[in-house]
Amino acid sequence: MVTFYCVGGKEESATILQNLNVFALAESLGAVESLAECPALMTHASVPDEQRAVLGIDDTLIRLSVGIESCHDLVSDLDSALNAALKVGK
Repeated sequence: MVTFYCVGGKEESATILQNLNVFALAESLGAVESLAECPALMTHASVPDEQRAVLGIDDTLIRLSVGIESCHDLVSDLDSALNAALKVGK
């Protein structure tokens, strides 16, 4: 499990998720394949912003569950998605 906050906001988080190719989007992170989610956009989208803030779940929180794919493929996929999000903020 890897959890991080990206720079920016909801648009950057969505861009990261949209640009992942090896990581699959999923709300449940228990599988052998690599999965990704942004709780603010997925599992906790209906929770009010104030309550999510108390829980530490803001628009930039991204969770990854690393599976059995090639480490090189996973790092390359994440690098590409993060770079796409950096372009959004410019």
